[in-house]
Amino acid sequence: MKVSMWTMAKGQFNKLPAVSKADLTGKTVLVLGANTGLGFEASKHFASMNPGRLILACRSQSRGQAALEDLQAKTGYSRAEVWIVDLAEFASVTRFADKFEQDGGRLDILVENAARAQLKYEPTKDGWESSLQINDLSTPLVALRLLPRMMQTAREHKTVARIVVVSSEMHYVAEIPKELLARGDVLATLGSADYCTPTNMRSSYNITKLLNLLFVRELNARLGPTAPLIVDAVNPGMCVSELRRDLPAFLAFIFRTLERIMAFTAEQGSRQLVFGALGEPTNPDALRGAYINQSRIEEPSDFVIGAEGHKAQGQIWDELVEILKKVDPRVSATVDQYLSGA
Repeated sequence: MKVSMWTMAKGQFNKLPAVSKADLTGKTVLVLGANTGLGFEASKHFASMNPGRLILACRSQSRGQAALEDLQAKTGYSRAEVWIVDLAEFASVTRFADKFEQDGGRLDILVENAARAQLKYEPTKDGWESSLQINDLSTPLVALRLLPRMMQTAREHKTVARIVVVSSEMHYVAEIPKELLARGDVLATLGSADYCTPTNMRSSYNITKLLNLLFVRELNARLGPTAPLIVDAVNPGMCVSELRRDLPAFLAFIFRTLERIMAFTAEQGSRQLVFGALGEPTNPDALRGAYINQSRIEEPSDFVIGAEGHKAQGQIWDELVEILKKVDPRVSATVDQYLSGA
């Protein structure tokens, strides 16, 4: 499927479906990047459905606590918790996952919303370009570390768990350089200082969102068609958010202007996160590996569904797993035990 920028722009004026609803009594929902924007609005929606537990995963304790208090004031929900995780630091992700293994209990829904958009190279403590690490290394690491608990939850409670990864329609215009695919070091190169020139960084966000979608499709395939865990990718559309807070002043002004003209509110965009977690209740299998836009399943880009994209998907998965095994050896056990269905 090909989608032009003009088609994307027109879609911003569509009337969006109402938020999906479900009874979440007794279930645990975890939202990454929950203290602001899409994550906070999605958390408000989940809170209104009476989950047994709602975990707001945030980078800052003070901002997380402020969000928790705001959430309780606006919804009356009193069982939310703030957990700290910084996706720009692998050690923080590992500590977060270790804590969940020790006292997290059941986990029914994981919404992976945290993301970063960068136009200049900024390395993390771990030596990776920051948006690539946050969007495409740490986000998968959280999913893989928490996957065993989600599988256990689904089997013990005879339910189907869900992982929702926030992607973007910008994947339609993203291109992974063919020379990187030929060499087989896509992630290592995209995350390196040598590659992250100002020119290459202009397209980095789009590529990270394409990589999100490839991860979702490969993870779902490796789980197999009968696993009690569904993984999908959602496009919230262009929304008023803090995603573009690190842009240069001139570009920030342009995007603020566009937001006033055509952006969805954070609440409207958050409906897609909730749909990924709760949508298609009578036919949940329809969402396995799906790309969701405006509360419906849509065909991803021609690259994603074509032979070249399928090959790249498997190749990048292999590279990702090797990277994450070195970061956290427990990834190996998850892959070996649960992810042999492809």
